[in-house]
Amino acid sequence: MDIQRVGIIGCGLMGSGIAQCAAEAGCRVVVKEADEALLTKGLKRIHGAWDRSVAKGKVTEEQRGGWLKNLSGTLAFPDLADCDLVVEAIPERLDLKLQAFTELDQVLGPAAILCTNTSSLSVAQLSPALAPHRLPRLAGLHFFNPVPMMPLVEIIRTLATAEDTLTALRTFVQKLGKTAVMAPDAPGFIVNRLLVPYLLDAIRCAEQRLATVEDIDIGMKLGCGHPMGPLYLSDFIGLDTMLNVAEVMFDAYGEPRFKAPSLLRQLVAAGRLGRKSGSGFYRWEGEKRMEALPI
Repeated sequence: MDIQRVGIIGCGLMGSGIAQCAAEAGCRVVVKEADEALLTKGLKRIHGAWDRSVAKGKVTEEQRGGWLKNLSGTLAFPDLADCDLVVEAIPERLDLKLQAFTELDQVLGPAAILCTNTSSLSVAQLSPALAPHRLPRLAGLHFFNPVPMMPLVEIIRTLATAEDTLTALRTFVQKLGKTAVMAPDAPGFIVNRLLVPYLLDAIRCAEQRLATVEDIDIGMKLGCGHPMGPLYLSDFIGLDTMLNVAEVMFDAYGEPRFKAPSLLRQLVAAGRLGRKSGSGFYRWEGEKRMEALPI
């Protein structure tokens, strides 16, 4: 299958990033959101990214015009009916994802591929929402944040996923200019299975006053050659997202390394969610990280 028409469910940070990359790769992209305000906000984020690229001389007005023509938004599932691929990128709640897949199962053609961008749930958990004939077209397609910059995509195969589905997804990922790795259908897949315990350990170290927030981040950045420290990265991901992923993985594996630290729960309860809320381990002004905050 040559994937030309792509649907995205959800236009938050991840959904808008996937939509942006697909439109830039020449796909016709339809983004579906729950309400007009969320849709407008998501599309504005994409348009803003393209405007900045033009202002910096990275792309031409003509290129931006072509990308704009490739992108549209909707509030209705039936507007995705002719998509070759639909990628779900809504919050990590199984009930919401099952509801979306139930709606998609009713409107999509039989050859359409359905993917979830979940970072922690098992892809097979979405199977009950689909008719049996559609299960070979179900897979995971896990992008990383920020999607336009991150070059990796995990493709997750269930026991029912067909080989031609995987081939089409590998080709699609390559079309986006990214690299695909095959991951098992187990919570966390490859990257988060290794990354999440590291981030949670860093939060525990901050909780236990091993060092300041800044020194923990500087130590790991310069000592291990990481592009950013673990607490900075946690803020960037979103501390509420970190908590959700930790809870899913702890439930799945029962290992202490996946247990959310008390400090993480306290920060989320206080509304300090990281970059998205303006405060977490650091204070944020939009996309700019400022000083570390007391913990």
